[in-house]
Amino acid sequence: MNTDAAPAIHLRDLVKTFPGPGEALVRAVDGINLTINPGEIVAFLGPNGAGKTTTLDVILGLTEPTSGTVRVLGQAPRQAVLAGRVSAVLQTGGLLRDVTVRETLRMIASTYAAHTPLDEVIDRAGLGSIVDRRVSKCSGGEQQRLRFALALLPDPDLLILDEPTAGMDVTARHEFWETMRADASCGRTVLFATHYLEEADSFADRIVLVAGGHLVADGTTAQIRGRTTGGRQLSARIPEGRWGAVRARLLAAPGVIEVSQRGDRVVVAASDSDAIALLLLTELGGTALEVSAASLDRAFMALTAEDRGTELSGIPQAHETDHVAKELVR
Repeated sequence: MNTDAAPAIHLRDLVKTFPGPGEALVRAVDGINLTINPGEIVAFLGPNGAGKTTTLDVILGLTEPTSGTVRVLGQAPRQAVLAGRVSAVLQTGGLLRDVTVRETLRMIASTYAAHTPLDEVIDRAGLGSIVDRRVSKCSGGEQQRLRFALALLPDPDLLILDEPTAGMDVTARHEFWETMRADASCGRTVLFATHYLEEADSFADRIVLVAGGHLVADGTTAQIRGRTTGGRQLSARIPEGRWGAVRARLLAAPGVIEVSQRGDRVVVAASDSDAIALLLLTELGGTALEVSAASLDRAFMALTAEDRGTELSGIPQAHETDHVAKELVR
């Protein structure tokens, strides 16, 4: 890896438009400014149609921006990709079904002037037990680990991951992210898009949230959670048969955002957690109180709510050509 001083990703006033109905233009990406530094693990989140895929396509050089500046490791995106400094792990495609895992790795490794030793890549991707298995016989999670191994071959400075752990079981998912943490500590940058919010919560150093083509939040998990109304969630066991009365009393209390029931427990989102905790433990007879920060799910929904009506699902996305797929399967 080459850990030079240039930002891993630098986007300035990035705009990407597509033809819409009639003469209209749809702005899939609308003025995004973003800088990601070497060694960061960044989760790139947003609802469907938010502009995530289009932004990643621009970063990977799969499509050209309509306007704005895009630099990847100090270079134009295509130059960084051609130099082997950027790898992508895509959710689907890019694998030949009738060859084995080892044959796939050997074939792609042969396209590089220099590459990471195959045994090291196999070990880091957890493929040791399936190297002689045909790709068609591998599970979805195993195929995703193979894509990860292919991405490691050129020892890239930047990894772009699209739903990287899709199909993996819990153990494989944690092993994958332990590898990512080790890589980041050596200077490798990881940018990943995922629908597993708990994964972003657990493993990302930073969360970038987009909606409607705009960047709507950028910060640590704690900072993102802190931007939502009702920054704390409380839960307590309530006496049997008192749910209706407890719910009515809580909803009447100042600062309460939401009240729900889970089994014999009441769950409350509130802006003044101290006051609600006192109410639960005294007047309402609650026991076994638990207090936690607001969930990332709640923050995600709150921060993207304004743009949720903007649907871009029908916008054409850049398609990988054969030669681009060959460059980015690594």
